[in-house]
Amino acid sequence: MFKHHYVWTVVIAMFVAAFCVAPARAQDASQDMKNAGHSTKQAAKDTGHATKSAAQTAGHDTKKAATTTGHDVKSGTKKAANKTADTTKKGAQKVQDKTGSQ
Repeated sequence: MFKHHYVWTVVIAMFVAAFCVAPARAQDASQDMKNAGHSTKQAAKDTGHATKSAAQTAGHDTKKAATTTGHDVKSGTKKAANKTADTTKKGAQKVQDKTGSQ
């Protein structure tokens, strides 16, 4: 009879523990989900800020490179035009010298 009473005490203790501990675990799980949601939200914000910063930097660098390239093309075109004009003058002078001396 003593053992029988002990079994019922253990069973009742298990039910009490299950009903008292289970809600506490559910609250912890709920809080964990909230924390995970907040962490995910913060990570998305951080990613968005990093993407924005990278895009702005890339845009600035692209604009700078295009401006530099445009200046280089303009300078190269001027040099080529001047060199062509000088070569044309020299060629014209040679033709004139050959035709003028005859």
